[in-house]
Amino acid sequence: MIDSFKAVVVDKKDEDFSLAVEQVSLETLSKGNVLIEVHYSGVNYKDGLASVPNGKIVRSYPHIPGIDLAGVVVSSEDERYQKGDKVIATSYEIGVTHSGGYSQYANIPADWIVPLPEGLTLKEAMIIGTAGFTAALSVQRLEDNGLKPDNGKVLVTGSTGGVGSIGVAMLAKLGYEVEASTGKESEHEYLTAIGASSIISRTDIYDGKVKALDKQQWAGAIDPVGGSTLAAITSKLQYNGSVAVSGLTGGGDVPATVYPFILRGVNVLGIDSVYCPMETRIKVWNRIASDLKPADLTKFIASEVTLEELPSVLPTILQGSVRGRIIADIRR
Repeated sequence: MIDSFKAVVVDKKDEDFSLAVEQVSLETLSKGNVLIEVHYSGVNYKDGLASVPNGKIVRSYPHIPGIDLAGVVVSSEDERYQKGDKVIATSYEIGVTHSGGYSQYANIPADWIVPLPEGLTLKEAMIIGTAGFTAALSVQRLEDNGLKPDNGKVLVTGSTGGVGSIGVAMLAKLGYEVEASTGKESEHEYLTAIGASSIISRTDIYDGKVKALDKQQWAGAIDPVGGSTLAAITSKLQYNGSVAVSGLTGGGDVPATVYPFILRGVNVLGIDSVYCPMETRIKVWNRIASDLKPADLTKFIASEVTLEELPSVLPTILQGSVRGRIIADIRR
């Protein structure tokens, strides 16, 4: 019988906000039909927002954050999962309205769970995490839309972040010529090591002006930035090129014209990793464990922290200075 265990809890009462590791019980967890002993979780931008009082992610308090997790089934009311099964759970309402992965145990609906594919360990699954899954989903959508290595260079923006860096490595493994964009000159060696063929600055994409049509440079792009950067990319894609957009760190407004779409057949592919259909989710995770899996996933670990360290680490993800992925070993 599991009497109590540790979890990161955020709470807000009027103007008082707290973020701390607490002892909780199974009754604290949101309802679900599969109880999982959590081994690893990741630190994502949404998790950082959940750790501050004005993040606008958490719907009700008290709350256990953590939008992804990997662990072992303790008990299950669903016949698809048995005690001892290794599983992954990301997205849906986990860590938002449903108690999340920053807990030694998580109660998750079976419909939100993916069996750990052969070829991945639980730790590797969380090095990939939500960010890497988003990158893999971007690659899948681009290829479904006709992208091939011989079409030309592929751009990756925000290339030192979780989505960007894993996207660079996945594309490189598939044989694409990858051009990585970053504002951090100190990270050029890192980007080259993970597979970038060339590196450009942010201003090489967007210098303050967006032309209706610009010189054609890329066959495709993975863009977790959005905003004016996305608008500039659409003006510079090759004929029938596509950009997979999954974020808005550059803003929600996209000051583009219709010309790239009606004169060059350019495509903007929206990437939704939260409510992605389970059939697609399983397909992409199986690719992550095989042809999309980077050779050395440890290169993407910015740091590995304990459950106890999470409260001090979570706000740092909002500063935009983290390279790669922060993962949490929940058992420590």
